[in-house]
Amino acid sequence: MKKILTAIILGLFIGSLGAKEKEDPVVMTVAGKDIPLSEFLFLARKDTTVNLLDKKSLANWVELFTNFKLKVADAESLRIQESMGFSDELDSYKAQLRASYLSDKEGEAEVMRKVYERGNDIVSVSHIVFLFNKDKVTSKDTVPVYNEANKAYQRILAGEDFEKVAQELAADSAAVFEKVDYVFPLQALKSFEDAVFSLQKVGEITAPVRTDMGFHIIRLDRRFPNPGLLKVAHILVMPEEDPLDPHDNDDTTLYRKATELYQRAKNGEDFGYLALMESSDRKTGNERGVLPYFGLGEMVKPFEQAAFALKDTGDITEPIKTRYGYHIIKLLDRKPRPPFEEMESSIHQVMEKGERNFELFKSFEDKEKEKFHYVFYPDAYADFQKLCDDYHPSGKDFIEQAAPLEKPLLILNDTMFYQHEFTEYLRRFPFSTKVYAGDFLYDIYRLFVRDILTAYEKFNLSAMHPEYDQLVKEYYDGILLFDISSRRVWDKPVEEQEQLEAEWMKEIKEKYPVTINQKVLKNLKKYIKKMDK
Repeated sequence: MKKILTAIILGLFIGSLGAKEKEDPVVMTVAGKDIPLSEFLFLARKDTTVNLLDKKSLANWVELFTNFKLKVADAESLRIQESMGFSDELDSYKAQLRASYLSDKEGEAEVMRKVYERGNDIVSVSHIVFLFNKDKVTSKDTVPVYNEANKAYQRILAGEDFEKVAQELAADSAAVFEKVDYVFPLQALKSFEDAVFSLQKVGEITAPVRTDMGFHIIRLDRRFPNPGLLKVAHILVMPEEDPLDPHDNDDTTLYRKATELYQRAKNGEDFGYLALMESSDRKTGNERGVLPYFGLGEMVKPFEQAAFALKDTGDITEPIKTRYGYHIIKLLDRKPRPPFEEMESSIHQVMEKGERNFELFKSFEDKEKEKFHYVFYPDAYADFQKLCDDYHPSGKDFIEQAAPLEKPLLILNDTMFYQHEFTEYLRRFPFSTKVYAGDFLYDIYRLFVRDILTAYEKFNLSAMHPEYDQLVKEYYDGILLFDISSRRVWDKPVEEQEQLEAEWMKEIKEKYPVTINQKVLKNLKKYIKKMDK
């Protein structure tokens, strides 16, 4: 186990020794196992038909709960809980349940919605990028690259034409000039994407923006509302692989054939039938030419431009040439981009695995920092930043230089963490894809803090979230109940199930002793008040 996590757990254990335990009397004993009142109440409160302060309702619940526990006891007597399948299912549930406490779903949804809303606009840009020439870049390495980028930026600010400057620099191999037709959310480096979507006016440019590639100067070329998705059918006329007559593959011949098919479609022949019989694209031809819904950036450019230029359902393009051949395209449907609710899951999957994970989980971590009284010592962190001038944090030299550092770096839950502990963490877990040393260091520091916060939560999960143990116990019993009920009743013919249930209940009531603590039940109101404080 990591030294750091050992220190955390010990600190938490010491801190939790003084925790005040609530009175939790035994409400009944079933098959020799004591059932605490907390479990009895927890399940009762989940059933809206149960009124624990009404004698008849309470009596009904005691009977239901007792029968439930008798069935669980019967399952345990068969040692179902010792099977591999049982353990795997319970462990999976525990992992999901723990994860639900180690997240802020509302905060995550807010962040994801902002990312989604960026996609309401289609953004096209041009950019000049001054590339880093190393895979691992220190702070000093960035200075000459930034200076070159800033020189170009100042020239453009002074009135020189953006493209003229870009092409001149690209010709000298000092930079790369690129036009990007569409920048979509989550498909570019975060710092590049953030800079792009900060631009509002066509022609507006950014100051040099650092990414893992280098420094970029970005110009906004177009910004317009996302036109959504199209559904079209197409007929493709493309060269044959082994034509009997080579002239059949002449561009003129292909165009003439495509034009004939276009005229037949315009004259009223069934487009789907033409696609089925004549299209060179046999996969879509067999589907009467129909393609799945698509948005901008998903098709080759000439095809895309022609398709999105169609106005009304049923409109047909003249032959459009792409690298595949000639297409005739018919508009079948148009719809807006999918709503946030449909894309939320896929957005989450992308964000949690890449550099966006810090953005996604920030709201939860901020709340945890506040809860555990996070204190940060910037001067101590600056010692590591200074090393980034000459060394990359992923390298042995950085670790050697950082090893003597001993200052306090942060406090969480009244526990002090020192520079040398972070250095050891960095040595063992140098997991960041960032090229620039400062970004790499910051990623690891945030992961260091996250691991501490996660360890705190996991270690004190039951204390901070009393319902956690109850939910695990409920699921444990539920798996057993389902298994034993399937064996004894549910897998049998329907007409036999009522009789089998009655015989099973009679058997287990005789087999397992049950003792009800009537004193606790009589004073239930008093116990509920005490336990709810």
